[in-house]
Parts: sequence; C-alpha cells; structure tokens
Amino acid sequence: MPHDALPPDPFAGDPEDPAREMGEPEEQSYQPIGDAERAELIGDLSDLAVYQALLEPRGIRGIVVDCGDCEEPHYHDWELLRSSLEQLLTDGRMRPHEPAYDPDPACYVSWEYCRGFADGVTANENAR
Repeated sequence: MPHDALPPDPFAGDPEDPAREMGEPEEQSYQPIGDAERAELIGDLSDLAVYQALLEPRGIRGIVVDCGDCEEPHYHDWELLRSSLEQLLTDGRMRPHEPAYDPDPACYVSWEYCRGFADGVTANENAR
C-alpha cells in the first residue's frame, strides 16, 4: 500500500501530539530484494491467486502461518496476504498490519494444504 493511501495523521502539526514524547522514529535501512527472492514472490502471488480461486468458494477465508517469533498462529485473509506480498515485492519490506479479528481457525488453511489441494485438483483434471 503506498504511503499516500494511508489515512491522514490526526495529530499532524499539533504541538500537543502525544507521540512527540517518543521522538523521531529511527530510519531503518532495508536491503533491496534479489532476483531469486523477487521471482519467488512473484510465484507466491501467482500461487495465491490459484489457491484463493479454488478455496474461497469452499468457505476458506485465507492462510494460517505458525509464527516462529511468538509461537502463535497468524491468520491472513486472502487480500491481506496478497497486499503484504506485493508490498514486500515493491518496498522490500512489509509494514505492520492488524491481525484478523476473532478468526475462525476452521476457515484458514496452511500454505502446504493449499499446495496439496491445488495439486489434487490438477491431477484430477489431468486424469479425465
């Protein structure tokens, strides 16, 4: 998501802005993604479109990822995951985002499940 698409800062120019006490944020430098990572991201975006087309009509809302940092599952709706991958592709990083609100774990599947489901559909179509 481009920065100008974000809502305006409600405290912009306000001398009483409570965030002023925190100081200026440190600029983080990000390494541009390499050709191999770019190709992998483009492949992931393509796969994601296929997975969504196959699974969304069956009531699947997105993908669940087990987070290695917090050891909790993270639920990503299709559009959120797509925008995160696109942002990583264009900016070389992902901005923080709001997690899914009260997700139903039964409506999310793993990336591996998606891949297996798509492979099964393809094998079934090729067998006809």
